[in-house]
Order: sequence, then structure tokens, then C-alpha cells
Amino acid sequence: MISSSTHSIRRISTLFLASTVLGGSSASLLAQGAPAQPPAAVAPPAVAPPAVAPVVTSAPVAATGTIRSIRVVGSERIEPETVRNYANLSPGQVYTAETLDQAIKDLYATELFADAVITGTDTGNLIITVRESPVINRIVLEGNKRIKSDKITPEIKLAPRQIFTRSKARADVDRIIELYRRQGRFAASVEPKIVELDQNRVDLVFEISEGDKSKVRAINIIGNDQYSDGRLRKEMFTRQAGGVLGFIKSNDSYDPDRLAADQQKLRAFYLTQGYADFRVVSALAELTPDRRDFIITYVVEEGARYKFGTVEAESELRDFDAAFVKSIVRIKPGAWFNAKLVEDTVTGLNELAGAKGYAFADVSPDFNRDAEKKEMNLTFRVGETPRVYVERINIQGNTVTRDKVIRREFRLNEGDAFNALKVKRSQDRIQSLGFFQENLEIKQAQGSSSDRVVLNVDAEEKSTGELQLSAGYSSLESFIISASIAQRNFMGKGQQLQAGVNYSRYSKAVNLGFTEPYLFDKNILLGGEIYRRDLSSFNFIGNERNRTYGQSSTGGGLRLGFPVTEFVTFGTRYSLSQDKISLSKSSFYTDPDDTGPLPLACDPIKAGRYLCDEIGARITSSLGYTVAFDNTNGIRATRGQRLILSQDLAGLGGDVKYLRSRLDATKYIGLPKGFVLSAHAEGGYIHPLQSAPGPFRDAIRLNDRFYGAQLRGFDIRGIGPRIERRNYELDGTTLVESDKNVVSDSLGGRAYYMGRIELEFPISSGLKSLGIRPSAFIDVGSLWKLTKPELTNIGYFCTKSTTTGDTTTTSTRTVPPEQTCDTGETSAPGFVERFLGNSPKPRLSIGIGANWVSPFGPLRIDIAKALLKQDGDDTKFFSFNVGTQF
Repeated sequence: MISSSTHSIRRISTLFLASTVLGGSSASLLAQGAPAQPPAAVAPPAVAPPAVAPVVTSAPVAATGTIRSIRVVGSERIEPETVRNYANLSPGQVYTAETLDQAIKDLYATELFADAVITGTDTGNLIITVRESPVINRIVLEGNKRIKSDKITPEIKLAPRQIFTRSKARADVDRIIELYRRQGRFAASVEPKIVELDQNRVDLVFEISEGDKSKVRAINIIGNDQYSDGRLRKEMFTRQAGGVLGFIKSNDSYDPDRLAADQQKLRAFYLTQGYADFRVVSALAELTPDRRDFIITYVVEEGARYKFGTVEAESELRDFDAAFVKSIVRIKPGAWFNAKLVEDTVTGLNELAGAKGYAFADVSPDFNRDAEKKEMNLTFRVGETPRVYVERINIQGNTVTRDKVIRREFRLNEGDAFNALKVKRSQDRIQSLGFFQENLEIKQAQGSSSDRVVLNVDAEEKSTGELQLSAGYSSLESFIISASIAQRNFMGKGQQLQAGVNYSRYSKAVNLGFTEPYLFDKNILLGGEIYRRDLSSFNFIGNERNRTYGQSSTGGGLRLGFPVTEFVTFGTRYSLSQDKISLSKSSFYTDPDDTGPLPLACDPIKAGRYLCDEIGARITSSLGYTVAFDNTNGIRATRGQRLILSQDLAGLGGDVKYLRSRLDATKYIGLPKGFVLSAHAEGGYIHPLQSAPGPFRDAIRLNDRFYGAQLRGFDIRGIGPRIERRNYELDGTTLVESDKNVVSDSLGGRAYYMGRIELEFPISSGLKSLGIRPSAFIDVGSLWKLTKPELTNIGYFCTKSTTTGDTTTTSTRTVPPEQTCDTGETSAPGFVERFLGNSPKPRLSIGIGANWVSPFGPLRIDIAKALLKQDGDDTKFFSFNVGTQF
């Protein structure tokens, strides 16, 4: 009814919005049929609509009238005419109670007004009084810790300077809650509040209660007779919460999408075991009464187990006939049905067809089920398709790298017959450049006709330049300081330019180099470098490292390389260097006549004769070559093999002559579930081309020898020939060898071998993006082949003092262990040297480790245990390197 003075229809707006909470009783998620559908989402309860005030009446009036005028009161930002248009009222119009009620509804429907009143209905002079919806001043998030604000803000559609509406706020609440649900936080709640400011402005505050992450408390499976619940759970992405290592699990939280994927995983598993009729009848996820976790229940129907029956082939391609197809198929009748084997066979046939030029080969398996015999008869059908040619190669995304750098790695050109194997090889070669992100893919698209194909490369550049000023710590070399600049894709031409300075406790180096991989746009590599390297070798006295001899090398080199075949390359090189070996004069030199001053002589008792014989400078002029076979699929290979043979001949002038040969081989095998197995073997031998400079001396100089590949579980230079010096001590009147302050000097060898088997573990995409690669390994190797040096065995140092007038002279002589000092001489126990480690017998270690491309530079951590070792070997259980390449 309408009052005699005023017709009023009012909507009451609230200052505080009703909270939106994900709650209620246990929610069930049901998925039925095969393939199963994703479970329904757990919906939050709806927010109660705003209350509507009843119409106040005092006396009955006529239900109709004519509008004489319309006046708008209260509008500030919105023009009065706009308000009248929104109300759909105009002078001269006949109105009723229903007409006015609809006008109020239309005003509220715009969401521009927080309140609206129409008065003056008794006279026809209508007054529309409105209160405009406030303008948002700012949006504030409170209580969010697990999800950062920069992740939530994009989900909020309201923004500062927009008009606040309750419906949009509720929609934003729903989106925030959905964001938390995707992270498994089903107990999260969001309460939107507004804080009134002057000038009809408000601050919108979303108060977030994140709640705990909803875990999967249990996974139950009903209907599985052939396999246990535990066996089937291993096939799922989702894991049950708890266990000894539960705190490191990331897949034990509830995720509806993962639930749907798990159903497909179950189906895929059963299809590989012969159960062709398997289906998931239902999947139910129930929230526990405490609303913290979920219990998931699958109802499955296994069905009968099938074997392969007849296996036939049909083909409509002349050069890819049925007989050829059948000869390729490795499925044997009578074997248990395996859908994965069928899928792999179809993939293999498509690749073979692609190698013959059929880019869009139509290969499909036809299943004929014999329910009585429980057999699955199979026919591979190859449909007719034209031979395809490459119409165009499109390259995009290469913002730095020039097109020709990518195109020259393609193994087929525009106009060539399509070949899937060449496309795959091109993809591997482009990936091996190291200029682009991993998982680069050459995609095929239909060309302008059915016999044309377009190859598309969507390259995503990654940083190829390095400007590094860093410090690190190595368990082998103590502190490391490195400054280097390198560009592996100089000016986008694929050229390499590097310059660097490195400093550590035992090594210092400076180098400058440049490489052009395509000289004059021909597939010829030309490169060169100049360098200066200073290396301080060390020995062990007890467990302490001490510097022994120093080796400085100054030189340069040129190299030239070119491909012989698609997978074989040949390279040659020339180097010229001056190498100098020196000893500390304060530590290892003495005055031979005690007459002073210089020259001093190297003292074999202090340094060892094997080091004194090596002092001096030599010039090495060498020419070498390398032949390499490499069909791996990238820098971080997961398949393929690499074989490298190299030889260097020193003696084209200079002071040293030898032939150094090395062989290196690696095989990569991609295993199921992301495991990568690699087997590596290498070995080398140095054949002298000149005689030894003297007895007890090797023909190959100290700095030209092998020191072996680094075996994890052993210290650097921890294996191979060495001199061990032990001091004598007196046990009563008997000389015995002491275990204290043992000196161990590594001498290197002329022959070595090393083998390694390593298994790289699969990890999550998040860890992989960080460059983390964990692995387990077994290392085996040895270093040997060295002429036994002259050894020293001193029983006593006998010292005698003689006084003549005011002058006292002291003289010291040595005697062997079987003799003693004379009367009047002071005796001190001497030492004995032993030659150890010169044996080809294997050293063996086993361990685990991880590579990490950290923000501070590459890092390698290894924990290894030496299982086989020889006398004199130095073992090391834990090692790591930061800031140097590994």
C-alpha cells in the first residue's frame, strides 16, 4: 500500500558485508564412468542478500497517478538526468506501485547507489533521493602469509577509484578462496570489510584466515583383487600424509585436479597389465569431521585380463607396405596385453614413416576383442597420405641470435623432402647451442597444400653473457676469487669470447680466447687463446696440506675444426708454451759448502731427489688432433653417446718429446619416470719419444704427466704414484717408523683409466628450474706407469761440533739405519722414503651428489665412500665446490 503523504520503498545497505566462509558439513566429490570426470568443487555457502525494509503505510490512496515532475536529490558524481534514465520514469507517465517498485530495482541494478527513495507520490511531483555507492580509496590484504599479495592482487577485479559494489566484492572473495583451494587450503576464509572515509570514499579490506593445508589422510581403494592398495598408491601422483619423511612431501595435499589425474594413472597402469576393461567406477573425496584433511576412496572394476591375439598390419603406402610394418612391430601373440606397448609401437611407426617423408602419417591400431578367449586381436592400419615437402621454416622469439645461426643447424632446407629424423636431429643441434631455454621444439604445421609442411621454431632466448665477480670456497682449494667475462653468443653470431682471472690458494690464472664456429659462413671452426697459469702443488704432512713445487705456464694456441659427417667432427690444434718448475729456496735449498753466499743448491734431503731433478724451464711445441662422435640430444643429455679420441705430439721444436693419447666415451640412457643413466669411461697413455735424462728418472717430465680424472671419494691428486716420507723414532734403542707427520707427494703417471656409472634422479619441475640435479654414482679408476725414483733412507743425522780458538763449526752427516753415530756425535732419527701407488689395480668409490646452478655460481656437492684403495691413497668423504666449474 501507499501512504497518504509518501510512497517509500527503501533498500537498507550494510556497512559491513557478510563474511564468506568455506564451511558447512562434509563435502563429497564424485567422479564416475570411464574416463572419469574431475570431482566437483567444494562450494562456499552463499552470502545472505541484503534486507529490504517493509513499506510504511497510514491510509489507503489511489494506486495510480500521473507523473507531473521528477526531481533528483543526493546525486554528486552522477548527473540527475542519468538517474532519471536509470529509473525509466518521465513526466506524463502513468505510475503504479509496481512501476515505482521496478524503478527502485532498476536503480539498484546499476550498483551505483547504496540507497534510493521515491517520495511525492501523492501529488505526482516525484522526488528521487539517492545515496551513491562509495568510491574505493585503496584495497588492503590482511592475514595472508602463505600466498604473497602479488599473487592475490591479480585475482581481485575491484581496484582503487572504482565504485564499490557488494556483488563484485563477493566475486573477488570467491576468487581468493579458489586460489587458496588450488594450494590445498580448503579451510581458508575471507571476510571483506569496508572502512568509511570522507567524501564518500572507503577502504576495502580483505581479512584472510588461511588455515592449514588440507592433507590426504588416507587413500582407500575398493574392488581391487589383483593388486594391493599399497601397490596401486605407488602409481598415483597423490600420496598419503604422514610417514618418517612426511615433512618433505609436496604431493600429499588435496588437489581436485590431481585426483582426476590419479584416475587416469590407475587406468593406464591396469592397461599395461592386460586389464583392457578396467574402469574407475567412482572417486569420492570426503572432508574429515575436523575439516583439516581429506579421505579419498576409489571404487574400481578390474575386469578380465587379456592377452594379445593375432597381430596384423595393413598399409596403403607403397614404400611402407604391410609386410614392412609387420616386421617392425615387436608385439608377440600370447603376451599379456599392454596398451603402452601399442602406443609406443604407433609412435615408432609414425617416426619411421616420417623418415620416409610422410609428415602426417595416419597410423592407427584397430582393436578386436575376443571376450571368450580373453584375447585382443590387433591390426595396425596405415592410411594413404602424400609424401610431404618442407614449404617454409619459421623462426621466432630469437631477439638476440641471428636467424642464420639457427638455420645453419637445420639438417633439411626449404623445398627438401620431409624427414622426421632430420627434424629431430635439427632440434637437438639447436638445443646443443646452449642459447635457448630447454625443451625447445620444432613444431609441424600443415602447409598451403596437403603435401606441404611448415616447420615452426619458437625460440626463447636465455642469457649467454656472463659478467662475474665472485668469491667462493672449495674443500679442495680453500677460498677462490674469480673475475671473468664471457659471451657464448657474441653479437648474436654464435661466436665465443672469454677473458678471465682466477685466484685460489693453489692456482692463479689469466686467459683470453675467441672462437668462430662458422668461419666465412662455412662449417669450419677457428679459435685461439693466450694464457698464463700458476699452479702450486702440495703434499700432506699428517692431515695438513703444504705447498711443494710451483709450476708456471705461459703460452697460447690455435685450433681448427670441421664436421666429417653429421655426427663425426675432426679438429686439430697447435700450442706453444713455456713451463717452469720451481721450489721455495727458503724451504728446499741449502748452501752445499756451508761457505755462503749464493748460489744455493736444491737439497734432496729437504725436497726429495725426485723434485730436485725436475727443477728448470722447458719449452713445449705440440701439434694435436681430436676425432669426436656425438649424437647426444643437448648439453644436459638424456640419450645418445659421445666418443672422443685425441692425440698430441710434442717435439716440433722445443725441449720435450712425447705422444699423448686419450680416449673418452659416454653413453646416456633415458629411463622411465625421468631417471637418466649414464656410463662413462676414459683412459690415456703418454709414450716418451726421448730417453730418460738419467737413472731413476722418468722420460716424461712432472708437469706433463697425467694426474688422473678426479675420483669422488678420493682427494685431489689422491691416487697414483707417490713418495711417502716417514720419520724414524726411537723405541728404546730401536728405530721404528712413525705415523706422525707423514709427508705424501703425488708424482703423477703415464697411464690412467677411469669409469663411472651415474644415475640421475627425477625431481619436481620447481627444483629442475633451479638447476638442481641429484644423482648416485660408482667411480672406478687408477693411475700408474712411472719409473721408480731414487729413494732416501737415513737412519740418523749425526752432528759434531768442533771448536778452534773462538770459532765453533758444526757438521752433519747421515748414516743408514743399520749404523749408529760415532762417539762424540749427537744423533737424531732420520726418515725413510717409500714409492707407493704405482699399480693399475682399481680404486673404487660409491656415493651420492648433486649439481646446483646457484646464484653464486655452479655448486657441486658429493658424499662418497672409497671401497677399494691402494697404499698411499688419500680418501675424502665429503667435498664441495662453489664458484668454480665442476
